[in-house]
Amino acid sequence: MAYEEAKYDVVKSTEVYEIRKYSDRLAVQVVKTNQNNSFRKLFNYISGDNETKEKIKMTTPVTQAQKEGNITMQFYLPEKFNKDNVPNPSSSDVEIINIEGGYYAVIRYSGRASEKNFIKHKVILENQLKKDNILILSSAIKATYNSPFTLPMLRRNEAMFKVNWK
Repeated sequence: MAYEEAKYDVVKSTEVYEIRKYSDRLAVQVVKTNQNNSFRKLFNYISGDNETKEKIKMTTPVTQAQKEGNITMQFYLPEKFNKDNVPNPSSSDVEIINIEGGYYAVIRYSGRASEKNFIKHKVILENQLKKDNILILSSAIKATYNSPFTLPMLRRNEAMFKVNWK
């Protein structure tokens, strides 16, 4: 299935990672101490559990980041939405946010979207960025693009950091 993907421009590419420039974009997010039902709450929102009962197309990637002991999970919203036409969530756990654009260093990998696989690639990316003297501005972000039913070797996963790039 082809999903709308967050748009970006690649500004640098190495053997290990690429630097991408993203524009501002709207997302829905859930912040929890565990991720058990975050996906379900976000999926319910795009399935019509919002004030206008509007069904919203799934986009990629689904992102997760750990901040201050909480896990934030986000679905980007399709480009047709802006702050004036996005339906408000029915659940108080779901919030609409604007993700400020900027530069992100990204390493791509296949396989399961497990925590072990993510940490392995996050460390590779982090070490290479330090070696290249690129300042990391955020905690690590886990981005997944495929359903759990996609064969592991065909999956697209990414580890990313917001970075200071001129």
